[in-house]
This record gives sequence, structure tokens and C-alpha cells, in this order.
Amino acid sequence: MNLVLFGPPAAGKGTQAKKLVADRRLIQLSTGDMLRAARAAGSDLGKKVAKIMDEGKLVSDEIVIALIEEQLDSNPDAAGFIFDGFPRTVAQAEALDAALASRGTQVDSVIRLCVEDESIVSRISKRFESEGRTDDNPETFKKRLAAYHENTAPLLPYYSAQGKLTEVNGMADIDKVAQSIARVLDTNGNGNSEKLKGFWARLFGK
Repeated sequence: MNLVLFGPPAAGKGTQAKKLVADRRLIQLSTGDMLRAARAAGSDLGKKVAKIMDEGKLVSDEIVIALIEEQLDSNPDAAGFIFDGFPRTVAQAEALDAALASRGTQVDSVIRLCVEDESIVSRISKRFESEGRTDDNPETFKKRLAAYHENTAPLLPYYSAQGKLTEVNGMADIDKVAQSIARVLDTNGNGNSEKLKGFWARLFGK
């Protein structure tokens, strides 16, 4: 079970990903975490990443895909993967599809956490006032939010055309959002409930 999880900053995406890791034994692949880990590991690929980051340049799609492929190959017995922060463009989505297909697998579900921009901007503003975190600066956050929408917009029709996109109300409380995501995964968004229930039962020995 491979899942792409979309959600703007502060939408609770990280919280839901952690629950999926704990409850379903999925492995979360965050591009930011992978880049930092590769750099710290000092591998040949990691050295390339370090050089690019030190020069203040953007890491290419090819390198990010190589990092993802490295994780796929390093975890052959994983129940599945959560792709977090990737893909960001249709070209990246196509590259991810190709990487998975070459390993006999695919993206099974794409879940978009839908939240109200005004609500999360208000939440971040209050947190900025109380905690003073620099990344919570309201004006900076609004730019991050706009970039998310701009980057994600072309991907929605791409995955919708594949019949994989499901939108979940991210404004509900944490447990209700988790339940909504669970329903999507247990039906694969296509009504394959019994098949997937059997998969999870075999995996967990239930």
C-alpha cells in the first residue's frame, strides 16, 4: 500500500503520517528528511546532495528519485510507503510512477487533506504571537501556503484521472481525520474493501 499524502503546512499532515506509521507499519518518506539523512550518511549520493545544498541550489528531481529508489530497495518487506512532500510536479509524479512500476508496485491512494486557508493562517498567527517561531511568521507562512496550492493544483487532475484521488476533511479533529483516511485505505478509494481488509489482516496476523 503506497500512499501520497497532500496537505498544506500546518494541516496536520505530519500527525496523520505518524499515526499511519504506527498503526499500519508504513514507512514515511519525507524529502526533507531523506536529504538530511543522505547528507549525514556521507554516501556518494549524500555528498552530491551536500554540495548542492551548500551552494544554495535546488536538488534535482533525478537525485530525489534516486533517494526514493534507495529507500524502496532498502525496505523490501515494508507494508508500504507514505510519500510526503513529493511529488510536487507532474514530472515528479510521472517519475515516481515509473520508479514504482519498475519494482512491480504503484501509488495506490492519493489523499488530500482539505483545510480552510483562513483557519490555518489564524492558527499559525496565534502560535507566532505566543511562541515566536520564525517559520510561523504569518507573511512567510502565506507565501508557503500559496506555493503549496500552486504546486499541488496540477497534480490533482493527474491523480484524479487515475482514479486514485480522495479528499478528506482536514478541519475535523485528529481522530476523525484518521478514521477518514483509514476508510480510504481500507477500500483503496475504489470499493475494494474486502481485498484490502484481507491484506491488513494477513500483515498483522489478525
